[in-house]
Amino acid sequence: MSMAQPGLFISFEGIDGAGKSTHIAGLAGAFRAQGRGITLTREPGGTPLAEKLRALVLNDTMDPLCEALLMFAARRDHLQQVIEPALARGEVVLCDRFTDATFAYQGYGRGFDLQVLRQLEAWVQIRPDDPAHLRQPDLTVWFDLPPDVAGQRLASARVPDRFESQPLAFFTRVAAGYAQRLAEQPARFARIEADQPIDAVWRNVHQAVVQRGWLKPQSPP
Repeated sequence: MSMAQPGLFISFEGIDGAGKSTHIAGLAGAFRAQGRGITLTREPGGTPLAEKLRALVLNDTMDPLCEALLMFAARRDHLQQVIEPALARGEVVLCDRFTDATFAYQGYGRGFDLQVLRQLEAWVQIRPDDPAHLRQPDLTVWFDLPPDVAGQRLASARVPDRFESQPLAFFTRVAAGYAQRLAEQPARFARIEADQPIDAVWRNVHQAVVQRGWLKPQSPP
């Protein structure tokens, strides 16, 4: 790892069944092949405390405000304990979901007040190295998959949690939430058409990172 290189924060977003996990692992391998240190993590979760909060959010019935507060409480601990220290070390942080998911799922899916979410975001994500700005991913890779296709993929995969068991209309709203986040911050996003063969999706993911100058334009591992 080159300590002279700044840390990078890349998040991966999309509804369940979009295929994020496979390509997170592939991108980790591509960065390691070029000598970068990697931190693989997820939200909600990533720390012992945040994993406990994840279990509550995914399995226990609660009102939308409680759900949002737990999401941001988990995110605060995750930022302090994992993400910020890794970035300070010059590592590449690859995170399975971040704040865009909260806006998509709680804001658009649940219909929770977006202004409250923005206030929580402003409180929780202050950058320690630049308090005038919020910590956001340097790149967000959005795996855009039609909700009905995602449902087909998940049907036999596992027992659904409290989110995965929601009706199709919920995931349609979630997908619209992701599209709105992209519209608000287009420079941060790379939209990937996830309803393609896995190798085509990977090429799109790899190229999105290469275009930003963070990986050399070589054949992916």
